[in-house]
Amino acid sequence: MRMYDIIRKKRDGEALTKAEILYFVNGYVDGSIPDYQAAALIMAMFIRGLDDQETVRLTRAMAHSGDTLDLSRFGDVTVDKHSTGGVGDKTTLIVAPVVASLGATVAKMSGRGLGHTGGTVDKLESIPGYRTALPAEEFLEQAAKVGIAVIGQTGNLTPADKKIYALRDVTATVDAIPLIVSSIMSKKIAAGSRSIVLDVKVGSGAFMKTVEDAEKLARKMVEVGKLADRRMTAVLSDMNVPLGQDVGNALEVAEAVRVLKNESHGDLREVSEVLAAHMVRLSLGYSYEEALEKVRHAIDSGLAFAKMKEWVDAQGGDTAVLDNTDLLPKAKFRQAVLAPKDGFIVGMDTEKLGEAGVILGAGRAAIGDPIDFAAGLSILKKTGDRVEKGEPVAVLHTNNSEKLAEAEKEYLSGIRISLEEPPKRPLIYKVIT
Repeated sequence: MRMYDIIRKKRDGEALTKAEILYFVNGYVDGSIPDYQAAALIMAMFIRGLDDQETVRLTRAMAHSGDTLDLSRFGDVTVDKHSTGGVGDKTTLIVAPVVASLGATVAKMSGRGLGHTGGTVDKLESIPGYRTALPAEEFLEQAAKVGIAVIGQTGNLTPADKKIYALRDVTATVDAIPLIVSSIMSKKIAAGSRSIVLDVKVGSGAFMKTVEDAEKLARKMVEVGKLADRRMTAVLSDMNVPLGQDVGNALEVAEAVRVLKNESHGDLREVSEVLAAHMVRLSLGYSYEEALEKVRHAIDSGLAFAKMKEWVDAQGGDTAVLDNTDLLPKAKFRQAVLAPKDGFIVGMDTEKLGEAGVILGAGRAAIGDPIDFAAGLSILKKTGDRVEKGEPVAVLHTNNSEKLAEAEKEYLSGIRISLEEPPKRPLIYKVIT
């Protein structure tokens, strides 16, 4: 078998066999296939596309290109949740203890934030002492004992995806749905959970800007997951405004705690309830209505918050900061952003608001950049809210006062104010099972 022939075959629009895709993936990982040939094949895939079987073959080959997690000891109750990325998205901190408190097992690897989107691992590391790296057996033992363990991604999980994504990033081939599907689903399959709920974000702060594009991606991921013997559901949720009130690592931990203490009842809780109910439905076999009732009871009764404390304690975190979130990292400087005129907020460029958080120190411009756990922003007014000139619409948090003016300018450039009240947007656009 020759890479030249595989490139030519896909260039001419023919479907690749399982053996041909394995040859490419394994050869690129071990270095026997050079970047220029891999780039040529990826471009051919981008232009010619992949059918469903090819996408499944590529996904499976990437999933098994390195380490995989064997969660078979837990039976059918393992469940994972993946978000395609957004601003203020701290739902993992909420749904994981909720579903674990109801009897499911969440043994999960999460990523770090890059650019305007936050990462679950960074949020957890804002809890003093929390260990985001555990030996494999300790990780599995904790999942068995507590029902939940969340760590950072291992160095050798889906190495093919790391190499292929890096190549896509510099060859203008990122936004091809079959390649996006294979990238996301290979990591989820390698992570081993029997059931997977996908939170596909839609809007100005998301990779997919329209419901139509998000639905195409979601349907393809669900189909690929099913063909890989996973129970699948995708939820299309709004990211035209940040989710919840707070953006930034310690700030988001504190907001998640408020939800689990039954002190917050806004959009964050609503989206978290929907995601958690689908996770419970898939993993434990309830109807959606039964699962939603159980999820709400777990929060209202304090059962889910108790599970969060048990989980954080098991991974070395200081649970005192959960009982009293004032003990979490706090920024030295806080500054209000004031409305420039009267009217309604009729739109938010969520990506710009996320970038304001990066300027303040809450996110990374490049992999490996340091972050400030205390930095971020609290959003006081969102799309649809009426504001008066001079009224605070947000509060900036940072330990670097020199960044406040730049972040304020970025924030204000991300909101639009008009005298006409905007129509209300749904939080959940569609659920695909």
